Amino acid sequence: MNDFSTPLSELKKEMETFVKERNWFDYHHPKELAIALSIESNELLELFLFKNRKVEDIKQNTELMHSISEELADIFAYLLSMINTLKLDLTTIFLKKMDKNRSKYPTTEFNGNYTKK
Repeated sequence: MNDFSTPLSELKKEMETFVKERNWFDYHHPKELAIALSIESNELLELFLFKNRKVEDIKQNTELMHSISEELADIFAYLLSMINTLKLDLTTIFLKKMDKNRSKYPTTEFNGNYTKK
């Protein structure tokens, strides 16, 4: 399985099965999942605290890449669980948000910078 051959629906089902097998539905409420997402995101941030890391340096550091991968997987797992709990369609909400971002940040004003001209 990889990003090119695995539909998002399979990953959502994988997360749903994992939660179901452990009978964790009582703990997977939006508030708890949002808190878990924040905690895992902060664990990812901690890997970069007080360090100026270039992409090339990160990619060459196998231990760091492993840690980053683990945290990203945790974040994604909680995200999928939140999506499942709220019965959202990630593709739909993502594409809708990207349309909004395109309007908010047109390339004529935001090209190579983050601030409006």
